[in-house]
Amino acid sequence: MAMKQLDTLFKFEKNKENAAAQALQAAEFDYQQNLQRLSSVGEYRLEYMKRLEQRSLIGIDSATYSHFHAFIAKLDHASEQMEIAIKQSKALLEQKKQQWLAQRQKIQAVELLREKQLQLAKIKANKQEQNMFDEIATQQFVRRNR
Repeated sequence: MAMKQLDTLFKFEKNKENAAAQALQAAEFDYQQNLQRLSSVGEYRLEYMKRLEQRSLIGIDSATYSHFHAFIAKLDHASEQMEIAIKQSKALLEQKKQQWLAQRQKIQAVELLREKQLQLAKIKANKQEQNMFDEIATQQFVRRNR
């Protein structure tokens, strides 16, 4: 494969790697957001439970008590939904990580090919240079010995 083709392939694969890195970053952000949401819902639930406890100490009617418990049930449901979202976002994060790693390996393979091509080009250039010096030396020898 010619060096120009390798350079074009490298740029193409590098663009794909950049896109994969951005997708990985977005998946990581989404996962972290979901963790934060779950934490917030948990903190809010705890705070609401404290309020219920405080209200219970001073007396609470059954309608208010039912309202508190219904809201806590909604928070529990929200927590369950957030846990599902976390599992999904973690799976997506892992998938994006694997895609990025696979793309990174492609880039490394292309880089290796480019290095080999450069080495071959250097060897060829050195041989040509040596042949040129040999030719010059031969011509000088012939001129001296005429």
